[in-house]
Amino acid sequence: MRMKFRQLGLDGVFLIQQPPVADTRGALRRHFCAEEYSAHGLNPRVVQSNLSHNFLKRTLRGFHYQEPPHQECKTLSCLSGSIWDVVLDLRPRSWTFGRWAAVELDSGRSEALYLPAGCANAFLTLEDNTLVHYFMSEFYTPESYRGVRYNDPAFGVRWPAEPDVISEKDASYPDWESGADQAGAVIARAGNA
Repeated sequence: MRMKFRQLGLDGVFLIQQPPVADTRGALRRHFCAEEYSAHGLNPRVVQSNLSHNFLKRTLRGFHYQEPPHQECKTLSCLSGSIWDVVLDLRPRSWTFGRWAAVELDSGRSEALYLPAGCANAFLTLEDNTLVHYFMSEFYTPESYRGVRYNDPAFGVRWPAEPDVISEKDASYPDWESGADQAGAVIARAGNA
C-alpha cells in the first residue's frame, strides 16, 4: 500500500497516487504518511486540516497562499465530485518561478496533490457537491494570507470553464507585479469542463 510520488513539472509539486487495497468489505488506502513524505523530500508537518464543501459546479476558490514567516505546504484530495486544480509557483528562487501546473482530481481516483510553501493554489469545481480535503503545514494566519486573481494576465492560466461562483475577494485581487516570467503551463492531465 505504498504511495507513489510523481513530480508535475513544477519544482516540488507532486501528484501522489494512493493505490487502494480492496476486498469484499470495500477498499482501504493510505491517505497520508509522514515517513513516506520525508523519504521523498516533502514536508510531513500537518497542523491543520480543512474540508471545502462546494455546492455548485464551476465554483472557483483561490489563488491563495501565505507569506513568510507563515508559508504553508498543502496536500489536497477530492473526496466527492471533481476539481480542476492549478498551482502557481511564486518562489523567486525556484527554477519554475511564474509557471503553473494543472491537474484534475476526482473522487474516483486515489490521488492527492502536494504543493510546497511559496506556491499558490486555486481550484474550479467540475461537478455539484464537490468536497475537497486539505492538510496544511502551518496555521491559518490572517496577516500573512494573500491571493492572486484567477485570471491575472501575468500568468495566463487556462481554465476549462469560466467560474459561475467566486467570492468578491477572489475576483478582485490586483494584477500581480512581481515579474512573473509568463513561462507557461504544465498541464498534467487533461480535464473535463
